[in-house]
Amino acid sequence: MNERMPALYIGHGAPPLLDDPVWSGQLAAWAGDLPRPKAILIVSAHWESAPVSLSASGAPLVYDFGGFAPKYYQMTYETPDASALAQRVAAMMPSSEPVHQHSSRGLDHGAWVPLKIMFPEADVPVLQMSLPTDDPQRLMKLGERLRPLRDEGVLIIGSGFLTHGLPFLTEWRIDAAVPGWSRDFDLWAADALTRGDVDTLSDYKAKAPGMPYAHPTVEHYTPLFVTLGAATTADDPGIQVIDGYWMGLSKRSLQVA
Repeated sequence: MNERMPALYIGHGAPPLLDDPVWSGQLAAWAGDLPRPKAILIVSAHWESAPVSLSASGAPLVYDFGGFAPKYYQMTYETPDASALAQRVAAMMPSSEPVHQHSSRGLDHGAWVPLKIMFPEADVPVLQMSLPTDDPQRLMKLGERLRPLRDEGVLIIGSGFLTHGLPFLTEWRIDAAVPGWSRDFDLWAADALTRGDVDTLSDYKAKAPGMPYAHPTVEHYTPLFVTLGAATTADDPGIQVIDGYWMGLSKRSLQVA
């Protein structure tokens, strides 16, 4: 019998996360405490595409960022073939949620940056799935459909950033001061997560302080709902494994059973 894998929501930072000893150390330690996955299914803020789309095994990484040191554009992360997982995921989707198997798209930085830290040997098959919508209820349903994979040894990860108001940052340093809108949204989300209050988390546009500055676009927040949908129970408060801030943005990350 496989050990049931948890589901995670992680902050993925940017390429310089790879050189940050504090946050990278937290991610590495977290991965070391997890059961060994047979495969990883990851949903990243940086691939919004409908219908549901799946990455191509063996495809080059996507360097979907600009203005960073040249070394980040030369990095690789070659993982084992994930075609079997792609076929399994496609088979789990109903006719109302068709699946497109992409022929050439590899992992974007919302996937490969944190995974290079968490699983540096690159010896686990990784499949990336697109975000087909920003509707929390639809994403919860998607997570529910994926939930059985956890009993098959698959680690499900929603990869985003709990606050992501890049246009409103005034300092671009890892240790930058935390803007009020980032702190307020982070503490609001932490409280709702602790209470397992999915309804409040879903109604963030109306209820969350710090909006719309914390999320002028919402794709870094919404992967959370795939994770919550994949939880054994939707109101599972989970464990908030990482907190604190990076460039003034919340790196709060969650593990649900």
